Amino acid sequence: MSTNFYEITYIINPVLEEDQFKETVTQVTSLIEGSGGKIDEMDEWGIQRLEYEMDGKNNGYYVNGYFHAPAAAIEQIERQLRINDNILRYLTLKFDSRMHKHYELKKRGELPTLFEETEEEQED
Repeated sequence: MSTNFYEITYIINPVLEEDQFKETVTQVTSLIEGSGGKIDEMDEWGIQRLEYEMDGKNNGYYVNGYFHAPAAAIEQIERQLRINDNILRYLTLKFDSRMHKHYELKKRGELPTLFEETEEEQED
């Protein structure tokens, strides 16, 4: 079965306890893997200020991840995220070949430098 590469970012309700954050992240990870996906990386950014108020909240616990999954799995994953009361918002992006190549280069630390910093910029 053919799989695509995705990035997912979701915001968890900030009023939860630390163990509830971990439990929600584990639930989402299990949901992805249970839908035929394979997690490449899951990064918890922690509590961050929201750009605008959501559901009466000014902060949220951010999680960002990358994974491979069949296209049909995304609908199931997003449905579960939509009905989960602990998740305020989510965004799933499908990477094309250029985005995936950029991600792989960044992961290996081999991104090319487009512009060299001048000495004046380094001093500022």
